[in-house]
Amino acid sequence: MTLNELRYVVAVARERHFRRAAERCFVSQPALSAAIGKLEDELGIKLFERSKSDVSITPIGALIVEQAQRTLDEAERIREIAGGGRDQLVGTLKIGAIFTVGPYLFPSLIPAVKAIAPQMPLQVEENLTGNLAAQLREGKLDAVLVAEPFAVSGVVTEALYDEDFVGVVAAEHPLSREARIRPEQLAGDKILLLGEGHCFSNQVSVLCPELDPSAEVQHGNSLETLRNMVASGLGVTLLPASAACGPYANPLVRCIPFEAPAPSRRIVLAWRKRTVREQAIAAVATAVRQVAAPWMRVIPPSV
Repeated sequence: MTLNELRYVVAVARERHFRRAAERCFVSQPALSAAIGKLEDELGIKLFERSKSDVSITPIGALIVEQAQRTLDEAERIREIAGGGRDQLVGTLKIGAIFTVGPYLFPSLIPAVKAIAPQMPLQVEENLTGNLAAQLREGKLDAVLVAEPFAVSGVVTEALYDEDFVGVVAAEHPLSREARIRPEQLAGDKILLLGEGHCFSNQVSVLCPELDPSAEVQHGNSLETLRNMVASGLGVTLLPASAACGPYANPLVRCIPFEAPAPSRRIVLAWRKRTVREQAIAAVATAVRQVAAPWMRVIPPSV
């Protein structure tokens, strides 16, 4: 039994497909299939039931997959412990962020981190909350920047800042001349939101229930897509304040603050409880707070 065989088992369980699992593990499908067959022979059990169209996990296989993941986590822990013997601020730190945070924070965060830890480059990734949570648990990311709520077993979070949402309407919209608006004033328009899997849309629905489900909703793939759809006259939307200012301004749309209390979100930094790079993660938290952009309400570190 080898760690690679366990990685293959976990990959097949996740993908439910041998070819996709092989691609995920960067090996050929015959090599992956042979390794899993060898492990099944060694254990004397079948981990997967195979058919032409589907791969399913046997009941005993599900237990083996859970243990395999724990074993892989512990193996990664050995690497982290070894790395902890070196300077924690030296070496790449893998950090992820949700799509509605990364493009607007990373350009300021990366130089801020570089000023604090010049020998700690950031390897950044943008993804959906669910995918970031999985990669964090699997050790593929060291930390992630996500919006609350974010409750993941074995993971701790630190609140970094709050950010208001703003209403976005076309320049010719009747509300475009208003200094501030209320969410219900948008309820009569077609609402443009991000598609399934984006936590931002869920936050909008929770914080602004008057916009959902009575209003007609159309989905886009990114905040920039939503902005362009508004500019084209297809409807109205909400954006985080970070995506509504500076270089992201568009003369065809108007971003309008909400009356207090404005709908807002809280951004947190999350990492595994057992990480040995606490100093590196603390450096990222410090750097985020040092960005102190106008759209941030920075939350001081807890004592």
